[in-house]
Amino acid sequence: MLTKTETIRRVPAATLRAFLLDALRACGLPAADAATAADAMLEADLTGCDAHGVFRLPGYVRQLQRGAFNPRPNITVFERGPATALIDGDCGMGHVVMSYAAKLAVELAQQSGVGWVGARHSNHAGAGATYAAMMLAHGMVGIYGAASSVNHMAPWGGTEALLGTNPIAIAIPAGVEAPVILDIATSLASNGAIRTHEIEGKPMPAGWVQNRKDGSPITDPARISEGTYLPMGGYKGFGLSLIIGLLAGPLNRAAFGRDVKDFAAPPGGELNVGQFVIALDVARFLPLEAFKAEVDRHVRDLASSQRLPGVAEIRVPGQGRVARRCERERDGVPLNTTVIAQADEVAKSLAIAPLSARLIAS
Repeated sequence: MLTKTETIRRVPAATLRAFLLDALRACGLPAADAATAADAMLEADLTGCDAHGVFRLPGYVRQLQRGAFNPRPNITVFERGPATALIDGDCGMGHVVMSYAAKLAVELAQQSGVGWVGARHSNHAGAGATYAAMMLAHGMVGIYGAASSVNHMAPWGGTEALLGTNPIAIAIPAGVEAPVILDIATSLASNGAIRTHEIEGKPMPAGWVQNRKDGSPITDPARISEGTYLPMGGYKGFGLSLIIGLLAGPLNRAAFGRDVKDFAAPPGGELNVGQFVIALDVARFLPLEAFKAEVDRHVRDLASSQRLPGVAEIRVPGQGRVARRCERERDGVPLNTTVIAQADEVAKSLAIAPLSARLIAS
């Protein structure tokens, strides 16, 4: 049996980006769009959102090859006001569609103070924090939400999967301290975390998934199809998932509830994934530097507050993200050998150099 050290390999960020770029271009994406998607996936791996980086590549390639994802979308703006816009992603990769949406939201916020951009006919876009954090460089607060491309949760007290894990991500600029970045699914455990347990063959904690028949816990990841994911915070998580889903789905003329088509299911009908991004210009409320200083002060108050016995530190969302980026840029992205093997299978199907071979050469 492999030890923990032997099951993890470190992959230099440049090597991983080049591999992702080659794979996406081999699937027909133009160079610029392939770079956008590869950078978003690498960002996920660098910041510790491991279930949204190269881990997702096999699934994306399958969707591109079967025509569910459009490799060359014509993204269009078909509703636009002073502070709002609605775009059609033409079924392109979500990373490409939402990067476009985030840039447009910043443009609107620069003019009006706030920019809300909804998207329809998008697809899975990886880590939501990637798009919320795009606003930080412009001195803005960023918010991202999505109606997930597959339903895993039931209404509170129900057994039928009619809701996604509908994530929300919020990024708030700071000064000296790390930006405050919260990126959460509305399920107790994200789909990525559950799928990671499935790939690694590890049992899930009780309380992540419930049996559809009687609500009993399912801990075997091979049996997740028999259950529904449980919301975080009980009925509160269900309510939050509902609200995010309605704002990302019906408001954008996108799918929600029974209309959602599982992107991993056999082809048939459009997916029509809905998402939104919001950019909020801090300077419309107070000088940016004054706000950043206040965020710093409160972050330090929280981090230095009295801890319970046995607690080593109090962390504020976003601090771990910065620490992981520094460590992984220096030492490489830690990838399970199972993920590397899956990436190599993708490479073989696309006739590009395997990731494992690139590690030997690097």
